[in-house]
Amino acid sequence: MNPDAQHLWRGPSWALAVLLAMLGMLGPFSIDTYLPAFSGIAVSLGATPVQMQQTLSAYLFGFAFMSLFHGAISDSVGRRPVVLWGLAAFTLASMGCALSQSIGQLVFFRAVQGLTTGAGIVVSRAVVRDMFPPAQAQRVMSQITIFFGVAPAVAPMMGGLLFAQLGWHSVFWFLTLVGVLLWWANYRLLPETLHVTQRQPLKLSNLLQGYWQLGRDPRFFLLALASGIPFNGMFLYVLSAPTFLGEVLALAPTQFFWLFALSISGIMGGAWVSGRMAGRLPPRQQIKYGFLVMFGIASLNLLANLLFKAHVSWALWPIAIFSFGWALMVPVVTLLVLDLHPERRGMASSLQAFIGSSANGLVAGVVTPLVMHSAVSLAAASIAMLSVGLLAWLGLRKRWPDIGSVIEHPAH
Repeated sequence: MNPDAQHLWRGPSWALAVLLAMLGMLGPFSIDTYLPAFSGIAVSLGATPVQMQQTLSAYLFGFAFMSLFHGAISDSVGRRPVVLWGLAAFTLASMGCALSQSIGQLVFFRAVQGLTTGAGIVVSRAVVRDMFPPAQAQRVMSQITIFFGVAPAVAPMMGGLLFAQLGWHSVFWFLTLVGVLLWWANYRLLPETLHVTQRQPLKLSNLLQGYWQLGRDPRFFLLALASGIPFNGMFLYVLSAPTFLGEVLALAPTQFFWLFALSISGIMGGAWVSGRMAGRLPPRQQIKYGFLVMFGIASLNLLANLLFKAHVSWALWPIAIFSFGWALMVPVVTLLVLDLHPERRGMASSLQAFIGSSANGLVAGVVTPLVMHSAVSLAAASIAMLSVGLLAWLGLRKRWPDIGSVIEHPAH
């Protein structure tokens, strides 16, 4: 934690949470806002479905790759420069997307968007721990998760409205405007939270040493799996939404919003409860409750789908409850990751994001196409994703029983 933290941000902690959450929301906005315009872009640029899929894949690969470096660089040059340069590059890339005249140009600028979007997402986690002691950091992280949960609901509606009224170019001009506003807000408000005494030398040897230090720490790897993989137990339903909702549950497209409304409500509810638990329960106890909620509802969901034909009256509620359990535990696990090696919090955030985004890409490209046509397969895949994270956490607890055992009381 920065020893001068109390002098860096004079406003309430929730205001900083809003600023950091807006950085995190840039990721969902970059993906979800342009999805409603897929068909229009394909027609306008003469692109095939495979080429359109490349606009998404290029973004995801760029995001995953650069996530390895954003936080590590911020450990050396500071948090603020990485955020501001990242936002500036994202804004220019969004402008490039809006001006693209061919599918090749669009794929290129989408890749640049992916390379730059993660700067704010990754660095914002390190900023939280720079500024706040553990219990208060958990509350702020939970507030960020609450605000972040709004983005997947708002982005598709905004993108659909812009596409219908102004055409697909307007979607990327909107993202350009978002980039400008975020750059201005962070230029004016975001302090430099990494104390000069805590900076790492910006040398290749030092970076490699840091990656080696984290990479050979089994605690880090297990915590990253525990936080990143269970998310896909919920995310694969979102990825499968057109088939699962339209074919399996026979819902009209106008009714698809129920899945997003329930899952987002679960995330926001779990994050709110997580914030209320900060300083009252040991972190490991809160993580235990989150996994119990997820495993209980995932098991019930699989059993129900084996015994009955999936029906909209009950098939969506397990996803909401699963989301609640995930949001209950993930702020705590993230803070444990950041505190393993306090001198390399930015790098730890980078590697955690890389593991999570790589898992998301694997589920999107490999797992989802195999299971999205069957409610039973989806339920089985969901509990399988959860089980990876649960086994990682149980393995960690068995070998290091004291991790997450101390209650950090909030500062007053």
